[in-house]
This record gives sequence, structure tokens and C-alpha cells, in this order.
Amino acid sequence: MEKVKAVFLDRDGVLNKEIGDYVCSFNDFVILDNFEALKSIVDKGYILLVATNQGGIAKSWYTISELEKMHRYLIDTYKNNGIKITDIFYCPHHPDFTGECDCRKPKPGLLLQGIQKYNIDPNLSYFIGDRERDIEAGNAAGLNGILINSNQPLIEIIHLIK
Repeated sequence: MEKVKAVFLDRDGVLNKEIGDYVCSFNDFVILDNFEALKSIVDKGYILLVATNQGGIAKSWYTISELEKMHRYLIDTYKNNGIKITDIFYCPHHPDFTGECDCRKPKPGLLLQGIQKYNIDPNLSYFIGDRERDIEAGNAAGLNGILINSNQPLIEIIHLIK
């Protein structure tokens, strides 16, 4: 089976507006206008996957149901703009509440799940994130990391994806 190229994306600050702390409510979930950039990435033959820490679940700041509502809205909004998000991987843990896990970035567990599930070639794939922990996780999974500023338009870094 042929290996797949993918671009993994962090969520908060990359796909939706970073508000300084956890996005705990659907009402605070604002999708950034990165439609042109993501369409360009898909047109280059990449699938799009999301990998996001969601420690607010462990802290009981929001529910999995509220998180799924945000993710459904994200997928539908991009779909309505001609962009397919293939899957979303999230870590519901927080070390202070649930102990250590293998999926919370900077550990690469979420990325490794996606790599295995979709037969992804890490050498041909990327992880775009707005925190050093994203890049650290990407590097540990063998991906090419791209660090952006929170809420930075992705069109500004699209040239880095070959």
C-alpha cells in the first residue's frame, strides 16, 4: 500500500482563535479564515489531520460532548468551504489530574495514532503548531515541524509545504 502525505494541525491558535486559555465553550470557538491555505495544502496531495491537547476535559472545565460539538462545527465549516479534515485526534488528559499519558503533546502519541491509522509517511508530512511542544511532538514522530505564531494566517507559511 502506498504511503500517504499528511499535514497535522494543532487546533487552538492554528485552526480556531487562541483566546489565552482553554476554549471551554462552543460560543468561544471561532474558526480562523485559513480556507485558501488549507485548500492549497489539500491540492498538493496532503490529507489534513488535527492533533490537539484538551486537558480541560480532565479538569472538568468542559465535557466531551461540548468538545465534539466544536469539532463537528470545525469539520462542517471546512467541508462547506471545500476542505476535508480527515480526522481529529485529541488528548483528554492532564498530568495534574490524570497522571502521565503517551498522547499529550509534547509526547508524539496523537501523531503516531494518525500515522498508523492512515499509513502516513512521516518524512513527507508536516505538523503545524503554535507552541514548541507541537514541534517537539512532531519531531519525535518523524514529521517536519512548522512553528507559527498563535492565530497567524497559514497562507504566510504555505510555501514551506512542498
